[in-house]
Amino acid sequence: MTRTDGRTPNQLRPLAFHRGFHSNAEGSVLVCAGSTKVLCTVSITDSVPAWRKGSGEGWLTAEYAMLPGSVVGRKRREFQQRDGRSIEIQRLIGRALRSALDMRGFPNSTLNIDCDVLQADGGTRCASICGAMVAIHDALKVLDTRGKLQSWPLRRWVGAVSVGHVSGKVLLDLDYSEDFAADVDMNVIATADSQLVEVQGTAEGEPFARAVHDKLLDMALSGTDQIIAQMQALVAQPVNA
Repeated sequence: MTRTDGRTPNQLRPLAFHRGFHSNAEGSVLVCAGSTKVLCTVSITDSVPAWRKGSGEGWLTAEYAMLPGSVVGRKRREFQQRDGRSIEIQRLIGRALRSALDMRGFPNSTLNIDCDVLQADGGTRCASICGAMVAIHDALKVLDTRGKLQSWPLRRWVGAVSVGHVSGKVLLDLDYSEDFAADVDMNVIATADSQLVEVQGTAEGEPFARAVHDKLLDMALSGTDQIIAQMQALVAQPVNA
């Protein structure tokens, strides 16, 4: 099966990480997955939430938002009432990223993750997790130069990707048109050794068979393997290389 953008079923969209996108945050990455573009920043504060004080550990919190121009027709800003979808996604991002870290490595500091969707064409939560992972790596390097680390906190790399069952076919890394047409869509977060962090799978109509679930999961893990390998190769280079 050839897709509308010419990809094969098991092919990722072109994925690019633009590190050091701006200078105000300790870590910043513009991640582009096909036509989806998300700005991920990591800002470090020298404090932790009240319930965390005295623990000898740091903390990570995440926020996610789709900016007005991210979709056709303008997305309204979430001033007075947060979008339930945004809240659900930012909680997912926070859970996924905390699973990658040893909080004892940066005691009494908080990593504030902001993922702002500039352009949405499917897979924004997955792109946010991947971009934020690279930005976290770069922010931790900054903390290290400041003498703020007790040990290197990055325990494992995590990657995220979407998969779907569309017109009887299993497809990797869905764009919006594919996600809209999917009978089943799934978001998978996994580690470099294919251990699962979170799986979100939904039947959009009729229930789906276990065999379809397993095919989707296998396809997703092949995708996260590729994504994590790309991220690890990238951070071996200087930020502005």
